Amino acid sequence: MFARERVVDLQGETKAEVLEELVDAMASSPDVTDRQELLARIMEREKTLSTGVGVGLALPHVKIPSVKDFAIGIGRKLNGVEFDAIDGAPVHIIVMIACNDTQSGDYMKVLSKLVRHLKERDFQDRVMNAHTPQEVVDLFVCANGPFPCQT
Repeated sequence: MFARERVVDLQGETKAEVLEELVDAMASSPDVTDRQELLARIMEREKTLSTGVGVGLALPHVKIPSVKDFAIGIGRKLNGVEFDAIDGAPVHIIVMIACNDTQSGDYMKVLSKLVRHLKERDFQDRVMNAHTPQEVVDLFVCANGPFPCQT
């Protein structure tokens, strides 16, 4: 689900720009078979309702047939980006989730585990302060794995 190739220090200045950057990273996954569909569905979802959940986080997500299995992309934006978040605050961490449209049950489990850790300020700080994409991946894998890790 997690890979260092899908951890991005975002350069864009708008919501659309950073989402496209993250989709580009997600397209590196062998489970993402149609980059254009992923981008279109992510943008469509954002037009319906922003996935900016507050406290500096956004969780854009889609369940579509062209994604074979879970892929997760993580974007970091030090100075934040306006995302129409529920609390009006800029977003600093964007976790994009894509899975197959038949994986609804597993999707809820994955989302629940991610949110449990992402809502913690300490975890957010560690993600933002990680020096390499691999360190970011390790944080998420340890936080969501079957046993605690030292990171």
